[in-house]
Amino acid sequence: MKTARYKYVITALIVLMTTMAQAEEKVAWPSVDYMIGPGDVLDISVWKDEALTKLVTVLPDGKISFPLIGEVKAAGKTVAVLHKELEVKLNRFVPDVSLSMVVSQVNSMLIYVIGRVNKPGRFVLNTKVNVLQALAMAGGLNPFAKRGKIKIFREEGGEKKTFAFDFDEVAKGQTLDQNIVLRRGDVIVVP
Repeated sequence: MKTARYKYVITALIVLMTTMAQAEEKVAWPSVDYMIGPGDVLDISVWKDEALTKLVTVLPDGKISFPLIGEVKAAGKTVAVLHKELEVKLNRFVPDVSLSMVVSQVNSMLIYVIGRVNKPGRFVLNTKVNVLQALAMAGGLNPFAKRGKIKIFREEGGEKKTFAFDFDEVAKGQTLDQNIVLRRGDVIVVP
């Protein structure tokens, strides 16, 4: 019984990898600047000023605290926008400020896979991940999963969206538009 299950899993993985390669050829990835989120760690430094060199963590409310300027909203901004905002605010205290800022740890890019998968849980997105890839990260579907009734829930701009996903159709190379690229906070539910 286990041998048959392993053969099925290996066959499914081969189909999955082939389908993902085909989908990547057809999909033009959008070029979007990274948006800072709660939990991210920023390395901010002012040239020739050790007191203004800090690692700061974006708090759950989306703010950071930095010397001289206090709290600043960081979540939802690109690195370039926050960099410029900090430079402007620091310029009042440090003339001709030379600021450098990098995201040293990305901790806010999380998705959740729950339900009938082998390893449900929270997963960090270190790259662009689609639904098939997320299901693979969760160890694949278990034998009791309703493969044609998978849902992806997304909240953006205060609006809630639901996307349908039929594993078998996508694995066959049909309706590849269901295999969407996931975003921060997406939840995949496998009934």
